[in-house]
Amino acid sequence: MPKMKTDRGAAKRVKLTGTGRLRRRQQNRSHLLEKKRSVRTRRLSRETGFSPGDERRVKRMLGI
Repeated sequence: MPKMKTDRGAAKRVKLTGTGRLRRRQQNRSHLLEKKRSVRTRRLSRETGFSPGDERRVKRMLGI
């Protein structure tokens, strides 16, 4: 059986923490920031996790 290949698109977007959790950036932070509240843009700049179903799928894409 050949090795599983890592999905490079997923690998560039997801970071693995020391405890094994997956972190990702949030959407809606790239453009049209003038009309968004400062509180909202600060909140969107933080990294967040995945829902349990998505986390399982992303781990498979990363070969974890």
